[in-house]
Amino acid sequence: MKIIRDISGASIKRSVDSGTEEQRRAVQGIIASVKQNGDSAVREYTERFDGIHLENYKVSEREIEEAFSALDPEMVSIIEEAADNIRAFHEQQKRSSWFTTDEDGTMLGQKLTPLDSVGVYVPGGTAAYPSSVLMNVLPAKVAGVKRITMVSPPGKDGTLSPGVLVAAKVAGVEEIFKVGGAQAVAALAYGTESISPVDKITGPGNIYVALAKREVFGDVDIDMIAGPSEIVILADGNQRADEIAADLLSQAEHDALASSVLVTNSSALAEEVSVEVERQLATLPREEIARQSIIDYGAIYVTRDLEEGIELVNELAAEHLEILTDKPFETMAKIRHAGAIFLGRYSSEPVGDYFAGPNHVLPTNGTARFSSPLNVDEFMKKTSVISYSETALKKNYEKIAKLARLEGLEAHARAVEIRFDKK
Repeated sequence: MKIIRDISGASIKRSVDSGTEEQRRAVQGIIASVKQNGDSAVREYTERFDGIHLENYKVSEREIEEAFSALDPEMVSIIEEAADNIRAFHEQQKRSSWFTTDEDGTMLGQKLTPLDSVGVYVPGGTAAYPSSVLMNVLPAKVAGVKRITMVSPPGKDGTLSPGVLVAAKVAGVEEIFKVGGAQAVAALAYGTESISPVDKITGPGNIYVALAKREVFGDVDIDMIAGPSEIVILADGNQRADEIAADLLSQAEHDALASSVLVTNSSALAEEVSVEVERQLATLPREEIARQSIIDYGAIYVTRDLEEGIELVNELAAEHLEILTDKPFETMAKIRHAGAIFLGRYSSEPVGDYFAGPNHVLPTNGTARFSSPLNVDEFMKKTSVISYSETALKKNYEKIAKLARLEGLEAHARAVEIRFDKK
């Protein structure tokens, strides 16, 4: 693993694939076809891209029952416990509508209303991500969204992973469809005979899913266009190299584009971690992917001191930040930019990925400078409420009229003046 002592120009940003013109045109064509032809277009694309013909692609209750039977009872229990943790964390994020009143009769406020409907995209096919189901569905449920529709591409046998179906049932999803790709995004955005349109689409996918989400944004809301995963570990010289290496590789195995970075003020630790990463790589089932990630986007930055390391961490604005220092809480107070922060050696990043409760849908590629994790607010609308009494308007209408005329909007000025011209 590269050890770098000159930290100028350090970055975890990657040139993330935004799609070729051919891919964009293909996605636009799929969306147009689904808008026009509905279910028949969805079936056609599912057969073409997933190699399976499904006359009815809605998941039945029987399929869900079979998923529970197929999954080890202990795993069902673990999914249920993880769901409880995630739900409890997001319950703490709930906010209420609020209103203030003045003596002159002015009442101002903010009314919070959950979205009517949300669509959740869950990657499928050869992979299965029950954790993605829980992390996308449960904040929406806590927010009070009434209808949540989940889509996921089927395997070659026309089924979805038992783990995904169990997680969906545990999270409270009532509508599940075996469809993926751009056609699934189009169906969620515009509706078909089988799938009702939604107000917002969340969840990760391949480049075609990402491009489709970009295309439909504006007609519906989306969560984000997530990039490859990344981890930055800030460590002093008193930490264990084997644990740090394991945490770095936990992200490297995601994707060849994933970024795993150690920032330390200890040259000795840097050398130890570099050796340990190589040792652990040799036994990883996903060695090829992890090794390419480490070669292309892995780095160990050695800083003069911990303070310089903190400055670098804030510049990187990582998706996941582990703080492994003697006083991690004191260090955390100096962190301004990170998607999620993990404190101490027993808070390894996978704890947050799966079980602790905070959302694992996080800003990537430096966007933690201005973005937040997926949260309950993402599924709520905020509506401003204004109520002026006669007394309040009489006190202020001339000021309002003058501001309107400053902008050249005479009708605005007259709209407030007319209420007193008649008296």
